[in-house]
Amino acid sequence: MTNPFENEQGTYVVLMNEEGQYSLWPAFVHIPAGWEIVCGETSRSACIDYISSNWTDLSPNSLKPAAEVHGGQQ
Repeated sequence: MTNPFENEQGTYVVLMNEEGQYSLWPAFVHIPAGWEIVCGETSRSACIDYISSNWTDLSPNSLKPAAEVHGGQQ
């Protein structure tokens, strides 16, 4: 059995949670609570490209206000 998260021929979606974190997700797998689809069904490589271009700040949203107050120092 192959890992559905690594199937190059599979169809995927991109999920995002309230913290602004992204996840590559097989389209046929149930979406967990707290996540929403931000990029619809497409190829694995297209989803990875989407994540690479859109997830530029890896800090969780809950830490961003603190970073702004401290001048970007965490």
